[in-house]
Formats: sequence, structure tokens, C-alpha cells
Amino acid sequence: MKLQNSGKLIAAITGLFALGNAFAAPTVTRLNPPSALFTYADATPPYISRFLPAQRFDLQATIQADAGKTITSVVFKVNGTPVTAAGGASAITSIGGDKFSATIRGYSNSTAGVKTLVVEATQSDSLVATGTGNFEIASITLNAGRKAKNIIWLIGDGTGIAHRTAARIVSKGASLGKSNEPLAIDTLPVTGIVVTHSLNSIVTDSAPGAHCYSTGNKANNGQEGVFPDDTTDKWDNPRIEHMGSYLARTQGKWLGIVSTADVEDATPAAFAVSTQDRGAGTGICDMYLDEAVANHNLHVLMGGGRKWFLPLDGSAGAGSGRVNSSTSSGGDYVVPSDVQAGWSVPAGAVDPNRNLIADFQTAGFYYAPDLAGLNAMTGSETKLLGLFNSGHMDVSYDKIAHRRNAATIAPGSLIATYPDQPLLEEMTDKALTVLSKNANGFVMMIEGASIDKQAHNMDTERWVHDAIEFDKAVAKCIAFQAANPDTLIIVTADHECAGIAISGGSTVTDAALQSTAVGSLKGIVGTYDNAKFPAYTIAGDGYPTTMDVDYRMIIGYAGNSDRYETWRSSPSYNVSPQARNTTTGYLVTGQQPGTGVQSAVHTASDIPLSAGGRGAAAFTGVFDNTDAFFKAMQAAIGGSK
Repeated sequence: MKLQNSGKLIAAITGLFALGNAFAAPTVTRLNPPSALFTYADATPPYISRFLPAQRFDLQATIQADAGKTITSVVFKVNGTPVTAAGGASAITSIGGDKFSATIRGYSNSTAGVKTLVVEATQSDSLVATGTGNFEIASITLNAGRKAKNIIWLIGDGTGIAHRTAARIVSKGASLGKSNEPLAIDTLPVTGIVVTHSLNSIVTDSAPGAHCYSTGNKANNGQEGVFPDDTTDKWDNPRIEHMGSYLARTQGKWLGIVSTADVEDATPAAFAVSTQDRGAGTGICDMYLDEAVANHNLHVLMGGGRKWFLPLDGSAGAGSGRVNSSTSSGGDYVVPSDVQAGWSVPAGAVDPNRNLIADFQTAGFYYAPDLAGLNAMTGSETKLLGLFNSGHMDVSYDKIAHRRNAATIAPGSLIATYPDQPLLEEMTDKALTVLSKNANGFVMMIEGASIDKQAHNMDTERWVHDAIEFDKAVAKCIAFQAANPDTLIIVTADHECAGIAISGGSTVTDAALQSTAVGSLKGIVGTYDNAKFPAYTIAGDGYPTTMDVDYRMIIGYAGNSDRYETWRSSPSYNVSPQARNTTTGYLVTGQQPGTGVQSAVHTASDIPLSAGGRGAAAFTGVFDNTDAFFKAMQAAIGGSK
């Protein structure tokens, strides 16, 4: 049975070690992969760390030595057999004070079953510290059915069940008790419920929330492609092999990453990068080319984030965000020698004047800076880089408004600077064209990023718009799957954002709403019968003509800070809820102290998953987010029933 108050247990043990340090033996304080056996002395399932047969990962231990002593040797044993580091890729390093870290890089095991991991660390006075954990090598069933040649992950960042419902009400409508039409997501035949906790919290952020789908394992908040360690180095953490790398290595598949966020953002990076700092923009983008193109077979990378690709010296134009450091925010990457040897990767470098766009082009990538560039593709391209904004792409609400009227520029948006940004469905269409050229198939992650970002900002109209944009990308993938039945589609989220609830509908027309006194705005929320069926008109481009309709849908937020509410669209983009509508809206108080545009927070709520195509039948019931990885890989490796 798991101990429910592990904090007190750890504090008590730490205190005993401190009191007895003068005479105590050295102690193993961390053992990776993480396990309940090491943390709680609990050897029973569920096993925290699970891997595919031959999936690569690092073994790591932190050892607290006695005062003035050193750790002279470390031996890792799996089921009693010492592990030999391939290519000399092991290391014992001092990490401050009397603490040491030992690592074996790139370990793998091809035999299914639970494995006991023991580390034995010898101190300079011959005292030995021992730690014991476990991990599981998952079993893949070889079925007679066909395998999934292509795997498409569609991640609506922050999307809970209410986000989906709101998108359906606006884009499809409801009357006489029934939805007028389903979303594209709704047409997928299989539904599951996903539990989203990260390794160190019930509430995940996007990095471990996506990392679980990419690696099959838990990570700490803020980290991706790695397990936590005890150093401050962003690039030396124990690594886990990503799905893209594994399937490139074993099946020759290509990888594609498409997002409406800056491409260095947590969700896209979690499918190809290994770092304990999700904000290390320069290094993350360099690693896409230096590692992911070579080891993950990365063939498509699209989104925002152009600033990380431009040299700092201005030789390729202004607007660079590259950082001349490997330790500061947004920093570059340099990996230790044991990582280089164990994972066959380059060392990296602090190179602020690198022209990364040019380097991608040299590596054979077609570069599209805008929608016109995408549409200029000949159809023969096999590698595609698209960077459509300096940071995150503008949201569909503002992109659509600008397309309908070029003079319409939302204050705070970058539409004026980047007026020709593609919609997610347009990016998806081009990515599928490129990736489908590989006879061995592909893995692609498509993210609707600003469902989350605008839910953080409690900007209802903008996140609903982006949820509709995301559903249109899903429709593109469903059409592709119909023509390519050996494709698996998985539509889900990394977490829920903001505690969204559809409270009801406005009881007044939009004109009346605009003239309602601030103190009376709360009173126009109609519940139950008074909510009725809000009706939105959809234009020929597939998006609402306006979000400010009569008797509109009303959205509430549970994971929120204070905001000023008018129940109408904001003309401004990315203005904080504390500054937005201060003279026209009434104050809605929240329970968390957020400020700026990150004023509503992620929640620990379970999220929906929809699936279709080859192997989709496995995605039913309630399951952990890491289980989704193994269900997908069963379809790709062992085939479906």
C-alpha cells in the first residue's frame, strides 16, 4: 500500500541522516528510473517507469557521501547482473558539497517483465551505499492484424470536455435538445478518459503532459524527454528515448511536429527534445536540427518561433531571440561527453550567431515563412520547415478577422508584422502531403496550442475559436485516414486548463448587453430553461461571423484569478484579465493569485480522448496518460486485433 504522507516520511528520514551523518554510511538519495520501490519500499504495481522492448533510457543515481569523502565507484545491476556502459558512456561526477551523481547512458532491455534495479556506490573509505528500485519492460503482443503504419497525435492543449462542448455549440449549434451536427472529433468511434498527473504533482504542465505520450513515462513539471536529477545543468538529465526516435530506428518512420505555438514550446519540444528546462529556446531549436533530424527522422517542423532561428548579429534580419549562454533563460545547449557517447549525439555549442533557417535548408528542408510559401510548394518536397511568427502564432480569431478585412488588426497581435499566417488545418494538410511520401510511415504531433493559452487568459471567444480551428485539423486527418486505413488517429489533450464550465446563456440581446450597467452584468446569466440554445452564424470560411450574438453562451472559470467580465469579445489580444474591461466589466473574483495573461491555471481534471483507425479499439476506459503511449506502440509494433 502506498504511503499517503510521503513528505513527512522523507523529512523524517532526512533528519535521521543529518543527525547521524558523522557515523552513517553514504546514502543513495535518488535512483532513476523513478519507482515506488525506491521511494516507498513498495514493490507492487503500478510500476512508475515502463519501457518498450529495446527502448533506450538512462540509469542514474545520486549519492550523498559522508563529509570529506568521495564516491570512487558505482555499479548498477539489473536483476543481479552488472550493467556495462556501451561506448564508455558512464560517469561519476561531483554535483556540489559531498553529493555525487552516477549515470549509465543509453541502456535498453529487450526482455519483457519487471526488473529490479540495484545501485551500489563505494565511498573512498570503502563504505558502500545501496539503493533498490524497479521498472517494467512492457510486453508487445504480436497480432495477426495489420500494424498502424502512421500515428497521428492531435493535442488540443488544455482541452477538457467543456472546451469541446463549447466548440460544438458555437460551430454546429443545438436545438430541441440535440446538437445539430457533430464535431469532427465526435465522429471518431472510440472514446477514453485520461488521468494526467505529472511525476511531481497532481497538476501537470504541458511539458510532462506531452512527454508521457512521446516516451511512455512520467516527468517533472517543466521537463521533457528526461527524468529529474539533482544538477542545475539543463542538458545532463537522464534521458528516455522518444517515440519518434524509436520508430525511426526500428521501422524507418518519419517524424512531423506541427503547432500553433512557438516550436520551442513545451508540447512540440516534448516530442523530440531532452532537457530539464522547457524554456531553453535557443538550445531546443538547435537540438531539433542537430539531434531530431538525425535520430528522430524529423521531416516536418511548423509553427511560430522564428526568433530562435535568426542569428543574433542581425546578418539575416532583425528580431533574433537567440541567447549567448547555456545557463540563462532561453539558453543554448551543450551536452556532457557521456551523453554524446551514450546517445550518439553532437556536443552542441553556444553559437548565438547561428543561422538556423539556413542550416535547415542546407539539410534539405523547404522553408515556408508564410501561407503563400506553403502554397508555393511543388508537392515533391520531403522535408518542410515553416516558421510563421516570431513567437506563438496569432490565434484563429484574429487570423480570420484579418483575412476577412485586412484592415482589422487586433491590438497586441502580430498580424501587422506577420499578416499571412496559415490556419492549423492548412499546416496539417501540407504536413500530411510531405510525411505520406515515406513508404515506412510516420508519426506526427499536431497541437492546437492557444486553446490553452487563451483559456489561461480567460479570453473565451479566442479559445473557442481555436478549439474550432483544432477540430478542422482533426477533420483533415480523418479524411487522410479514410484514404489510408493503416493510420491511427489519437485526439486528446495534455491537461485541462482553467476549469471551464458552460454556465448558461445570456438572457438579453447583444445590444442590450452593451448597454447593461456594470453592476447588473452578473444578472444577465440565464441558467436551466433561461439558457435556451444560443445560435451562432457560420461564415463560408467555416468560422463564426461573430462571437457577439444575441443570447450568447456564457462560460465560467473555476481555476481562475480575478477578472473583469463583460460577456463580450475583447478587441485586444493577450491583455491580462486584470487590465481588460476594467471600466466596462464587473469584477469576478478568483481563488488563485495569477497575474498577467497566465491568470487561469491548469487543473488536475481527467481529459477526454477520441481515437479512430488502426488500433483505436484499445483506447477505451479510464487510463493513465503514459498508457496511451503503449497502446499506440502496440498498434505500430504488434498490430491490432
